[in-house]
Amino acid sequence: MTMRADHLARIEYRVTNMRTLLVLVALLVLGPPIAKAQVTASLVAADTTVQPGKSATVALRLDQGPHWHTYWISAGTGYPTSLTWELPAGWTAGSIQWPTPITIKSPQGAVTGNGYEGVLYLPVTVSVPADAKAGKATLKVHAKWLMCADVCIPGQADASLRLNVSAGPPAANSEVRESLAKMPMPRTETAWHVIAQRNDKRVTVHITNAAPMTAPHFFSQDAFIQYDQPQTVESAGGTLNLTLPIADDADAATDTLVGVLAYTDERGQYRGAQVSVPFASGAIADGAAGDAASGSVTGAASPALGAGTSATGPASLFLTLMLALVGGLILNLMPCVFPVLGIKIMGFVNQAGNDRGKVARHGVLFTLGVLASFWVLAGLLAALRAGGQQLGWGFQLQYAPFVFALAVVMLIFALSLSGVFEFAVRATGVGGELQAKQGYAGSFFAGVLATVVATPCSAPFLAPALGAALALPVAQSFLVFTVIGLGLSMPYLLLSLFPQAMSLLPRPGRWMETFKQVMAFPLYATVGYLIWVLAGQTGENGLLAALFGLTLIAMAVWLYGRYPASSVSPARVRLAFTGALLLLVLGINEGWPRAAKATDLVWEPWSSERVAQLRQEGRPIYVDFTARWCATCQANKKLVFSSEEIKGYFRDHHVALLKADWTNADPRITAELAHWNRSAVPFNLVYLPTVAEPKVLPELLTPGTVLESLRRGT
Repeated sequence: MTMRADHLARIEYRVTNMRTLLVLVALLVLGPPIAKAQVTASLVAADTTVQPGKSATVALRLDQGPHWHTYWISAGTGYPTSLTWELPAGWTAGSIQWPTPITIKSPQGAVTGNGYEGVLYLPVTVSVPADAKAGKATLKVHAKWLMCADVCIPGQADASLRLNVSAGPPAANSEVRESLAKMPMPRTETAWHVIAQRNDKRVTVHITNAAPMTAPHFFSQDAFIQYDQPQTVESAGGTLNLTLPIADDADAATDTLVGVLAYTDERGQYRGAQVSVPFASGAIADGAAGDAASGSVTGAASPALGAGTSATGPASLFLTLMLALVGGLILNLMPCVFPVLGIKIMGFVNQAGNDRGKVARHGVLFTLGVLASFWVLAGLLAALRAGGQQLGWGFQLQYAPFVFALAVVMLIFALSLSGVFEFAVRATGVGGELQAKQGYAGSFFAGVLATVVATPCSAPFLAPALGAALALPVAQSFLVFTVIGLGLSMPYLLLSLFPQAMSLLPRPGRWMETFKQVMAFPLYATVGYLIWVLAGQTGENGLLAALFGLTLIAMAVWLYGRYPASSVSPARVRLAFTGALLLLVLGINEGWPRAAKATDLVWEPWSSERVAQLRQEGRPIYVDFTARWCATCQANKKLVFSSEEIKGYFRDHHVALLKADWTNADPRITAELAHWNRSAVPFNLVYLPTVAEPKVLPELLTPGTVLESLRRGT
């Protein structure tokens, strides 16, 4: 009710404003004015000479008078600038490349939209055909915009530009190029790692690896985020956390956060970062991350050190070391460490009959493996922190490739424990001692593996110690990490130094094989957990690729263990080994997470209302009725929507992409399919501005089929 009252109050303010009423009367009588005093338009080019077969950058320049503004692609209360081109034969113009917007406020301080002030350049890429004749070429554009100050007036203008077409090198227009370079165009920040979660009321965004910034603000490209409500910002442990309110009329089926994060960098430059990230599985709970204090962020805040703890002084350092020791000990009880414990306990059981010195050496080497891994981790954090990065505990799991690689390692170990193959029998080289019952390298590697799987778990008492370690000087930070490692390895070290305690362990017997196979299931559970993490980082297509990749890797391991060298001919062993190696490479290649490209397609949720709106705007529309359980649908995506030619055409012709996801029963989608006499997916439609009825595409798609359907109205 409060949101509705605020909205009605804003409407009442605008309607009762006398100048607005006068403008509305003028619009009814005279039609939309072409107001040149408030905003003037012209067409400019980055190069005065262009080459056949190449592309060129042109831009609509809007000179906006003081206190006047125009709007971004997701305007808020207004509507964005639009361009209609008249080009020479064969020439094509892409969509507007929108600079990073600013928040527009009324004189009373209320947020009224997202847009631009001052001199604005809206770049567009124009493609020149290869057969373009040398000489002069005239480009014409009809621009429409909404300009607002205290009142809002629709504006429009015709602009033209003459370019020289020549086979020689382009002649740069330095003034325009310099102006375009100053525009805060959103960039793709490949070093950033972004996770977004949502519930019915808000979205939380967690960003790591970002450079220090002030006053970050997210602009939603599809109006999913309420534009005129405050956004809360906090920074903790090197992670920037934003809480964004979801719009009242937002589409509940939205599965991706799309927009631009605007901020001011360390040099005072206004910038923008393009954001397109699927919502992670597992919605945020009410009351979580929603009470962060609002304010600008100038870098990472100091990590929390616990109540009454500071990063200086002998007493506080001692307390931090105690917390680190207890936290390291408790890590042994964490689910992500338990599988490694089981593996190493098997080693201790097998060594119970050995001499004391040998058992002690195994324990010391295990401890050295743990400590060496913690020292490497501490050194890496210190180096990255010195280089300006802010990283926290468990940062490895923030990177999808690491998560996938760890899942592969855990899957291979689990399959070995299940008896699919034996490390000790077949891998006598580099990996032969990894699980060896007597090998010193096996003990050292077990310590390394224990650290790798332990670091994502922040056990009780461990978080304050880690916070201090990341804030302390380098020497003290190394000391804290060393104590954590000692806590993790202490049970093993004590058992090796006091072998009489081994008598408490059961004697070897047939039960060991059963126990070994049972211990595989915690590893499978760990793989499942890692896949869940991966789902929040790669989206549904990346997750499907990872599952296929792990399946191929499992098949490679099965084939490797299917033909032991002692029972078949050497030729068959070599053939099996070659096949297993090929499957392993294919599996890793298939499942390895790829970074999202700036050219990747962005889909909107389908609705009949959205189709009607886009048709009224005169945009071509591609509708994909699909489902995750539909194998043909996934094949179409792989074959067609990954095509660079298709993506380029969609981008250059501003094709609206709508996805009707039928994975879960949706009566609206069912009714729409029935309207077209269909009861199954895949089903694809193409709407063109110049054609009354949409084109129905065949179930099996090819890039040529899609392009032909889109070009039939041009």
